[in-house]
Amino acid sequence: MSETAARRCKIRVQIYCGDEIAMGPGKADLLEAIAREGSISAAGRAMGMSYRRTWMLVDVMNRCWDVPLVETAMGGKQGGGARLSARGQEVLAHYRALQADLRCAAEGEPSAALMALLRDHPREGQAHED
Repeated sequence: MSETAARRCKIRVQIYCGDEIAMGPGKADLLEAIAREGSISAAGRAMGMSYRRTWMLVDVMNRCWDVPLVETAMGGKQGGGARLSARGQEVLAHYRALQADLRCAAEGEPSAALMALLRDHPREGQAHED
C-alpha cells in the first residue's frame, strides 16, 4: 500500500436538522442524479437504491430546508418527473463548495503535520486478561 493510501485525512460533512441528516455526500449525489435523470425513481435506480429508500431521502431533504429541494410533477400524458427547485440548486452548490473547501483543509499544513505523526499501520493489539 502506498504511503498516501496508508495516511490520509478524509473530512466528511453532514448537515443536521434536528436528528435528521438534511444534507450529506449521498444526498448531494442523489440531487445531482435527480437533476440528470429528471426522475426520483430513475435517479435511485442509477445509484443502485431502492425506490423506497430514494423517496425517503428526498422526503427528509424536502422537510428539512425552508422550501423543498426537489419538485415533482404527477405522471400522465406528459409523463411525471422531478427537478431540483431553485433552492435545491442553491443548497447543492453551497454544499459542493463546502466539500471543496474541506478537501483543501485536508491537504493543508495542519493535516500534513498530523499525517507526519501517524503510523503507516496500527500496531498489533495487546491481549487483555479479564
